[in-house]
Amino acid sequence: MSTEPRDELDGTEAPFVSHLIELRDRLVKALVAVAVVFIGLALWPGPGGMFDLLAGPLVKALPQGATMIATSVISPFMVPLKITLMAAFLVALPVVLHQVWAFVAPGLYSHEKRLVLPLVVSSTVLFYAGVSFCYFFVFGQVFHFIQSIAPKSITAAPDIEAYLSFVLTMFIAFGAAFEVPVVVVVLARMGVVPLQKLREFRGYFIVVAFIIAAVITPPDVVSQLALAIPMCLLYELGLVAAGLFIKHTSAPEDGAS
Repeated sequence: MSTEPRDELDGTEAPFVSHLIELRDRLVKALVAVAVVFIGLALWPGPGGMFDLLAGPLVKALPQGATMIATSVISPFMVPLKITLMAAFLVALPVVLHQVWAFVAPGLYSHEKRLVLPLVVSSTVLFYAGVSFCYFFVFGQVFHFIQSIAPKSITAAPDIEAYLSFVLTMFIAFGAAFEVPVVVVVLARMGVVPLQKLREFRGYFIVVAFIIAAVITPPDVVSQLALAIPMCLLYELGLVAAGLFIKHTSAPEDGAS
């Protein structure tokens, strides 16, 4: 009879490789989804149409006859292409997150699935809400406000690359800011910060929200209020949601104690 000690890692190579293969397949499916949406948007309305759609709020606020400019030779080609790719990722985001969920779900307990799936869905919806709020409300108000106080001797001709950078920054800022309820729920549910402490932190968060808005938004009152006020309201929503999550997603042993 052999007395050789058994290797602790024996038999783990196959599961590890299978996980890598599954991860690769999930990534490929996510990239295919983005590529399919990108091709569709490239065909209609096309990169030019996507740029015109994104530039709409600024163009409406510019003086009559004013247009945007391109200071780089390849900007008229690259900027609309980047915007189309960005839009494709946003449209395909539910598929991307579904692939992430399908990869991690088998390793979760049932009570963890009850926690993670609603967070994935709600974080996606909130990100979309933040981007939509920025595009449909904030941009129009900010651009009109800036043009209203600009000296009459200045001819507005924004560069398209600078505009793309500004739009991406604002989209990310508002999309991330609208994730406040998710952050509150995770902190409370995981026990990082007790829910009562989060409620007591309410007054400090208002100050933090206005500081964040002042740092990441343009130096105008409109955009700062448009970011800070929703963050404060969403914090309150997060406190309510955290109480519900803690009640309905506790582990069986926790619920029995």
